[in-house]
Amino acid sequence: MSLRAASHHDAAEIQRPADVEWHMLDKSKFFVLGAALFSGVSAMLYPIVLLKTRQQVAAVKRSSMSMGVGILQHEGIAGLYRGFTTSVMGTIPARMLYMSALEITKSNVLSVSGKLGFSDPASAALANGVAGLSAAIAAQLVWTPIDVVSQRLMVQGSDGSGKRKYHGGINALGSILRADGVKGLYRGFGMSVLTYAPSNALWWASYCVAQRSLWSSINYKATVGNNYECASPSSGLVVGVQGMSAAFAGGVAALVTTPLDTIKTRLQVFESEVNKQPTISSTLRTLCREGGWKACYKGLGPRWAGMSMSATTMITTYEFLKRMSAKSNE
Repeated sequence: MSLRAASHHDAAEIQRPADVEWHMLDKSKFFVLGAALFSGVSAMLYPIVLLKTRQQVAAVKRSSMSMGVGILQHEGIAGLYRGFTTSVMGTIPARMLYMSALEITKSNVLSVSGKLGFSDPASAALANGVAGLSAAIAAQLVWTPIDVVSQRLMVQGSDGSGKRKYHGGINALGSILRADGVKGLYRGFGMSVLTYAPSNALWWASYCVAQRSLWSSINYKATVGNNYECASPSSGLVVGVQGMSAAFAGGVAALVTTPLDTIKTRLQVFESEVNKQPTISSTLRTLCREGGWKACYKGLGPRWAGMSMSATTMITTYEFLKRMSAKSNE
């Protein structure tokens, strides 16, 4: 930087890393690496998901700590991973569908909003929100059946009896199909869409806004003047900004959507009685009897922690994945 330039700017401004867009990706590398990376992330975060699920279906309120200790005492480490194999096998195709819908929608909305004259921040927030919404709806076609099966496996023995009704995912799948048919695998699909679609839209929009705000706070400007240099951020700074933005967005989404998630989980886990299936209204009434409106926030602690940790890990992994999968000429 020249002395003249330095007289106009006390410190170099930091340029936010350019986004890697859909057309810039090597798709085969993107999906193969994505399957491996996200399977590892899912394994790390799975115990939190299991604790959240058990809290939501429990009639008596228990803390995450006491529940976790109880599982370890009576079921061992394996108890924290019940249903994991089923979950991860379904997560791979669901995640591929999710990422494809996310990137394609984001690219198209950015293009359209730019032509309509939206400002760059508004266009980015809108594109991320709509992309999160469409990705969640698309992925639920695969995720809902996997959720139904894996959550049935998660709650086995949670009553303290240690009894196992299902012997693995295939056995649980067959039992559900015999009892309720294919529609049994999509129980709670509507609630899943109502939970995850707005949650994802809110998460991606919040993440976009938070990330831009953080970059602005460290003196970032999108347009670089001709009379001074723009510093490239270090990889540590990039990961830090992405992680903080993701954690903030995950906390916001968890707080807003936990009641919907609690109802959805109960619909998917509790088995049908004779000629009677649980409904949204009956589930809500049961929750209110158990603890008033606060019962709708069962599992908020693990869900908040899980979504924040998952968001931070997932987004840094996802951004790393996109850069690893970028075509060499890009």
